[in-house]
Amino acid sequence: MTIQTPTGNPLSAGPLPGVQAPGFPAGLPDPALLARLANEFFSTLPGGAAAPDVSAGSGAVGGLPSALPAAAPILSSVSNPAPPGSPLAGPGGTGTGVPGAPVPPGKVPGANLLPAAPTHVLSLGNRAPALAPHAAAQNGLPDNAVTIAPALEPRAGGTALGVPPVQGNTPASPYYFIDTPGRGWTRSSEEIVVPSGGTAAPQSFGLPGEDDLRDLLSIQRFAPSADIHGLPRGGVPYFVEGARAVSAPRGAEAAVPAGRPPFDVNAIRRDFPILQERVNGKQLVWFDNAATTQKPQPVIDRLAYFYEHENSNIHRAAHALAGRATDAYEAARSKVQRFIGASSPDEIVFVRGTTEAINLIAKTWGVRNVGEGDEIVVSHLEHHANIVPWQQLAAQTGAKLRVIPVDDSGQVLLDEYRKLLSDRTKIVAVTQVSNALGTVVPVREIVELAHRAGAKALVDGAQSVSHMRVDVQALDADFFVFSGHKIFGPTGIGVVYGKRAILDDMPPWQGGGNMIADVTFERTVFQPPPNRFEAGTGNIADAVGLGAALDYVERVGIDNIARYEHDLLEYATSVLGPVPGVRLIGTARDKASVLSFVLKGYETEEVGRALNEEGIAVRSGHHCAQPILRRFGLEATVRPSLAFYNTCDEVDAMVSVIRHLSARRI
Repeated sequence: MTIQTPTGNPLSAGPLPGVQAPGFPAGLPDPALLARLANEFFSTLPGGAAAPDVSAGSGAVGGLPSALPAAAPILSSVSNPAPPGSPLAGPGGTGTGVPGAPVPPGKVPGANLLPAAPTHVLSLGNRAPALAPHAAAQNGLPDNAVTIAPALEPRAGGTALGVPPVQGNTPASPYYFIDTPGRGWTRSSEEIVVPSGGTAAPQSFGLPGEDDLRDLLSIQRFAPSADIHGLPRGGVPYFVEGARAVSAPRGAEAAVPAGRPPFDVNAIRRDFPILQERVNGKQLVWFDNAATTQKPQPVIDRLAYFYEHENSNIHRAAHALAGRATDAYEAARSKVQRFIGASSPDEIVFVRGTTEAINLIAKTWGVRNVGEGDEIVVSHLEHHANIVPWQQLAAQTGAKLRVIPVDDSGQVLLDEYRKLLSDRTKIVAVTQVSNALGTVVPVREIVELAHRAGAKALVDGAQSVSHMRVDVQALDADFFVFSGHKIFGPTGIGVVYGKRAILDDMPPWQGGGNMIADVTFERTVFQPPPNRFEAGTGNIADAVGLGAALDYVERVGIDNIARYEHDLLEYATSVLGPVPGVRLIGTARDKASVLSFVLKGYETEEVGRALNEEGIAVRSGHHCAQPILRRFGLEATVRPSLAFYNTCDEVDAMVSVIRHLSARRI
C-alpha cells in the first residue's frame, strides 16, 4: 500500500498488519495503525510539520516510526454494554435504541422534552455509536470521537481541530493615549452598608466618592472645603458652579495631575469615521448615543476581517475556517467575561440584545420559579423591555408586579423599595442607568436588599456598561444584561450574564442545533450552559465585533471615559438649563450622560427637526419608557445623550439652536 503525501513523497507502508478489532472482519488493518498513517499524512498539510521518513526501518512498527504516538481508540463498548453494531445499542445504553424498550432507571418517558423539565445527562460513552473506530481525523482522534466529542463540548475550535492559529490580524488602530490598559480607578472591597435614610452613597452607583472624583478629574472644578473663596483647584475650569456658565477659553490647557494621561477627544474622534458624515450640509453631531453608539474603525475592520478570512459556521465542522471562527467567537465570550468581571466564560450567553436577554430570563427562570401570588419588583424608571416580559409572566402565572417609586429628581426611593419586599418577592429587575433620564440607580443596595428577602436580582446594564465600570461579582447580581450596540459594538448582539448555579438549573428557551447534546425520538439531552441557551446559528461575526469593541474601550480606559463624560454632562447641563423655556427632566444628583428636556411652545418633534437641520441627531419621543415620562406629566421629551467622542463645541451648537427656537416663541 502506498499513500501519496501533498508534497508528492510516497509513504510506502508495505503490508498493513493489524490486530483483529471487535466487530471487524479478519484481515482489516489495525485502527491504531491507520490513525498513525493519517496523522503523518495530515502533518504535511499547510501549517503542519514536515513529514518524517516513514519507510520501514529500525525501530518501526508496521513501517511507521516508533516515535509516533499511538492514537488511543475510543470504544463505545466501554460504557455501552451492548455489543458493537447490536440493534439493542442506543445512545442511552442497552435497550434505548429499540422502540418500546424501557427507558433508563429514574427517567420519565418524554419528560425531558418539556422545556420546564429537561434531562441534563452528559455521558460521552453512552452517546458514542456502537461502531468500532477505524481511522483518525486530522486532529489525531479516531473519527467517531470527532463526531461525538463536539456533543460534549462544541466550543472547541482550532486547537481541537489541529488548526494552527492565524498569524497576525488587522493592524491595530493607532491609539493615541499613553495610559496603560490597566483597570484605572479602583478601591478595596468593603461590606455593603444599606443606608437607613433614602439617599445612597456614590459608591452604590459604581462611581467613586466625591473626594475620589476630585482627585480623578483632569479638569478640577470642585473647590476644596477649606477654600473660603470657592475657587476651583488645578487649572482653568470650563464653568464655575453656582454662577453663570462660562466656557473656558479655547486653547487654554487645564493642569493635568502628575502621572495622568491627557484625554485627546480629537484623536478619539478620528477613530470614528461616521463622525465625518455631513447631514444637511453640516458635519454630523451624534447626540443619540442612548439609542445606539457609533463604531470605531477597529470594530469595522474586525468585522471585515472576519468575513474575509474566518467566515464559517462554528463548533462541529472539522475544517480550518470553522476552527478560526469558533476560536474568534469563544474569544469574544471570554472578553465579555473579563470586561464585566464574571467568574467564567460559561456564565456568558450571547443573545440578540437586552430585550431578548430579559425575555429569555423571564420565560425560563421565571416560568420555573414564579407562581401564583408571587411578586416581581421593577422600578418606575424601566425601559419597556424590563416591564413587558414581567407583565407577561405575571399574567401567565398569577404573580403580581410591584413598582419602586421615584422622587421628583428621578431617583428611586429606597425606603419605599424596602416596604415592597416580602417573602413573596421572587425577583427584582432594575436598570442601572435610566435611558430616559440618565439617573444612576443604587443597584448595589437594591441587590443586597433583594437577597435579604430571598429574591433574585436582575440588573439591566444597557445604558450603564459604556459609561462606568461594571463588576457583576461585586454587585452580586444574579443576572446582568446588556446590548453590544450600546457600547460601540455591532447591532444584533447582546449578553446575558447569569451565575453558573442559576444557569445550570434553568431550562432552555428555544430548541434546535447547538443546544443539543443528544436526540432520539424518545428523548433529548441538552447542552450545559451557555450552549443550552444558544439554539441555532448565532450572530457569530457580531459577537466577534463586540469583542473588538470591548478591546477598544479597554484601550481607552473606562475610567477615562467616565471622567470625560461626567465633565461633558456637567457642562451641557450648565448651558442648556438656563435657556428660557427649557425644562430639564431628571435632575438626580448621580447621572450618566443623558439629558432629557422639553421646550415651552414646541412639540418635541419640532425641536428634533430643527436640530436635524443643523446636522444634530437627538431622540425625541417616549424613549420606550412611557411610565417614567408620565410620572412627570409628559408623553415625550427631547433626549440628547452624550458619548466620549462628543465635545463642548457640539454642545454649544445644540444650545445655540435651542436658544434660537426659544427666542421665537418665549
